[in-house]
Amino acid sequence: MYKTTLKIDGMMCGMCEAHIADVIRKTIPDAKKVSASHAKGQATFLSENEPSKDELIQAIAATGYTCLYVDSETYIKKGLFGR
Repeated sequence: MYKTTLKIDGMMCGMCEAHIADVIRKTIPDAKKVSASHAKGQATFLSENEPSKDELIQAIAATGYTCLYVDSETYIKKGLFGR
């Protein structure tokens, strides 16, 4: 499983966050726990497979926002009680 963080420029409100989350879900079908924050200027999600960085950057650019970078790292799911 991978945790991906995107630094996004241009988000100003909650509606912007919703647009980014929708784009991520459409671009990466197995994306889970998608969240976006205009205050932090970033979005994060989990996926089974490592996502295509170029595909994400292009999809976000098509909506009018600028993706400054994409960082994917291996994510180990914690079990019940954090073990």
